[in-house]
Amino acid sequence: MARHLVVGNGKMLVNLDKSCYIRDIYFPYVGQLNHVGGQQCRFGVWADGAFSWLDSPDWRFELGYVEDSLVTNIAARNDALGLELFINDGVHQRECIYIKRVVVRSTIERDREVRLFFHQDLMIEGTEVGDTAAYYPENNTLFHYKRSSYFMFNGFSDEGGIAQYSTGIKRFHSAEGTWRDAEDGALMGNAIAQGSVDSTIGFGTTVPAGGEKTVYYWMSVGRDLEEVKKLNQYVTDSHPEKLLSRIVIYWRHWLLRTVTDFGDLPKEVVDLYKKSLLIVRTQTDENGAIIAANDTDILQYNRDHYSYMWPRDGALIAEAMSLAGYQSMIAPFFQFCADTLSPEGYLYHKYNPDGTVGSSWHPYVVQGTNRLPIQEDETALVLYALWKDYTYHQVIELPQSLYSSLIRKAANFLGEFMEPELNLPKPSYDLWEERYGIWTYTAASVYGGLMSAAYFTDLFGDYERSDHYRSTAEAIKQGILDHIWDEEAGRFARGLIYKDGAWVKDMTLESSLFGIWEFGVLPVDDSRAARTIRAIKEGLSVKTGVGGVARYTNDYYFQQSGDIEKIPGNPWIICTLWIANYEIESAKTLADLASPRRTLEWVVGKSLDSGVLPEQLNPFDGSPLAVAPLTWSHATFVQSVCKYVRKHAKLRSS
Repeated sequence: MARHLVVGNGKMLVNLDKSCYIRDIYFPYVGQLNHVGGQQCRFGVWADGAFSWLDSPDWRFELGYVEDSLVTNIAARNDALGLELFINDGVHQRECIYIKRVVVRSTIERDREVRLFFHQDLMIEGTEVGDTAAYYPENNTLFHYKRSSYFMFNGFSDEGGIAQYSTGIKRFHSAEGTWRDAEDGALMGNAIAQGSVDSTIGFGTTVPAGGEKTVYYWMSVGRDLEEVKKLNQYVTDSHPEKLLSRIVIYWRHWLLRTVTDFGDLPKEVVDLYKKSLLIVRTQTDENGAIIAANDTDILQYNRDHYSYMWPRDGALIAEAMSLAGYQSMIAPFFQFCADTLSPEGYLYHKYNPDGTVGSSWHPYVVQGTNRLPIQEDETALVLYALWKDYTYHQVIELPQSLYSSLIRKAANFLGEFMEPELNLPKPSYDLWEERYGIWTYTAASVYGGLMSAAYFTDLFGDYERSDHYRSTAEAIKQGILDHIWDEEAGRFARGLIYKDGAWVKDMTLESSLFGIWEFGVLPVDDSRAARTIRAIKEGLSVKTGVGGVARYTNDYYFQQSGDIEKIPGNPWIICTLWIANYEIESAKTLADLASPRRTLEWVVGKSLDSGVLPEQLNPFDGSPLAVAPLTWSHATFVQSVCKYVRKHAKLRSS
């Protein structure tokens, strides 16, 4: 379950699997709509009367990207066919155009006819109902459409453009699809099909003995036929080779704004850092939604997906990208939050990329009692991230534009949503979206959000509000110390739950307790923070060869083992990096940075070959679990590297 390669431009996202098959096409928003839905858009080769799809075990792959770019760099070898393919995929940096270059190299010492077949298995706007696939003779292309979503496919080799094509019915009655028609090396040429349809196009070329030939394939996406025709003509006029080159150049320039001095970090860490910046960009819609993940294989386990904007994920990802220097990229996120904030001043559970409210499992009423179905940390963290962004870049116009619509409105809600007898926020759902109560992480984030609001009100001379927000935040801090610190355990509780008419501590060991120092409740050198982090390291470290840190004791999500002492839960990339961040912050000498540096190297070792990071890992073999890429994983790695290089520079100069 993973998307090994992702390419996009903020308007369009294309995901490929380990066989280089397109599995997801998102347009016109990143994360919405998915016009493939996890189906396989196959890619196959015919040579000397033999045929092979690239998911055959005969193929061996090396997956990666052209250095410092969002253009893939893939080598695929098939000894049985005597062929090597060198593949590059990219999405144009501005237009909704996907381009693939395939260099076909023969390892056999004679001239050979080779045919490449590209299969289009679309579910336009998320359903197979009512699609049309048709050959378009005016420009020798093939296109699919439904309503206002059009996809035009084209390509060429030295011998010419599309040599074969066919459209047909798929996954209906006994029809498998036109991809089966390709397996004899010849397509029947059916010119149009409607309903649940697919299509396949073929290109022929003669590869010289021991030599190579190049075949290009591209897809233009737009709102109507005229738009995709113009985009197709743009590729033809510009030449796909030049356009791929320009994509590489663009992303290399895009990376220039980040840090250049990486201290003593090894090259593989720096490479993954840059790759993570690029991958986060692919998951960020130009209208502001920062999507959690776009791996639709998760649908096999739960008939929903991760293609939503969780305000929590978005805020923490925005903070990390701002820290790395990408303020302009994440500024629309804060406007998105202002536009979607409820009239009462809170953010809902999650949102679709177009700004509508996403699906939720949080009820409005439980056992006859009304309940606000939110995770309060999501609202608080947006204010926290916005203040951090201002401290990094001093761009005052952004918070000024959001002062009434977001900052004051959200801060007023945070300040009023309180349990006065505890001086703590009212109960809400936790950051893992699993349980209801007063949670340490949530309380710490509300403290950070209110302090951020106080800083903004100071900035704009609104001192009366500033005093109110600050005093409320200080009351929450005292409430955390009075009610959630547990002296006997020597650490903070996960939070408080209401049981039998009283608030009682939930002492489950929880990695998110790092929020106590992350959001400023306690300084990094406070003994209570240090003891809590030590407990997390000792109690949540996965004691297998895989290593890493679990979310909490007996984490059930994708649980692989009941041996809680050894495997308290699956290792999560973000949770492991949270500990590294604490170690970076608390480091007093360069030698103290050895442990977090090892963690960064550990993350590199747990990435897919392409550099993609999953949400969590199998504790026995380190394989990815849940979704990949997870945007939060990549952004936390970016944050950790930024913190590391800054601390390294500070200690080196002291």
